[in-house]
Amino acid sequence: MTAVSSTIGVIGLGSMGLGMARSLLRAGLPVWGYDIREEVRDAFVTEGGQPLVSLGEGAATAEVLFIVVVNAAQTEAVLFGSEGIAPRLRPGTVVVACATISAAAARRIAGRLAEHRVLMLDAPISGGAVRAAAGELTVMASGPEEAFQRAETALGAVAAKVYRLGTEAGQGSQIKLVNQLLAGVHIAAAAEAMAYGIRQGCDPEALYEVISHSAGNSWMFENRVPHLLAGDYRPRSAVDIFVKDLGLVLDSAQEAVFPLPLTASAHQMFKQASAAGHGREDDIAVAKIFPGIRLPAAANEEG
Repeated sequence: MTAVSSTIGVIGLGSMGLGMARSLLRAGLPVWGYDIREEVRDAFVTEGGQPLVSLGEGAATAEVLFIVVVNAAQTEAVLFGSEGIAPRLRPGTVVVACATISAAAARRIAGRLAEHRVLMLDAPISGGAVRAAAGELTVMASGPEEAFQRAETALGAVAAKVYRLGTEAGQGSQIKLVNQLLAGVHIAAAAEAMAYGIRQGCDPEALYEVISHSAGNSWMFENRVPHLLAGDYRPRSAVDIFVKDLGLVLDSAQEAVFPLPLTASAHQMFKQASAAGHGREDDIAVAKIFPGIRLPAAANEEG
């Protein structure tokens, strides 16, 4: 087997992680990538990346390691599970933890990594798959200055904006939860607005055109409604992501005894869509919960 000499690793080559890996490659950086799906690893090879069949193969070579998985449980499994790589990482390695997790989980993971003399940036990301592929993500990061310095080139390759939000883990994740609160509420509101307009006889295309140029517009309305208009529910970000993320927001608010009425309503909408079988569809599929309307169909479904 060829020895792995790359110094940047990306674990999780999904819609976000693969785009980030591509951006790192485009910047001329040596990158290895890992994903449990063989077809994804094969695709990574065709783009000049170096795939890993097992994490143990390359963990010790990483100077900067992006972990782009779904949640805290997956992040901890990669690092501390039965085949966790934390003990194999060299002292001074920077783990860039990109999953949307609670602030408490970020602090816990950073503390466990510190026991191995490994640095961590609590660095959730925003921008979607398109911006990930373009190297234009927003990174909301907190962690020690040394970690920022060591990861500076890699972060610059994947992000248009890197916000330094403090020296302690948890601060980045908390701001990401505020972002997810807004994103989830805006998607739910966009779905409700489109469903209401369709029910009242508005032409969906005209409705989108007018609202996207009016005061009622939002980034999420403008970004997600075209998926609905095309009848295209391939998951760029899935319904179940917001079941999870808004759940994290509500859990943290519960601990603080703080009311979040709009978040709670949006969370119930996403849960209803998931329970109806739409959990793995694009998050705008939350519009499918509204009765008595006919949403636009994909081109190959018309007729």
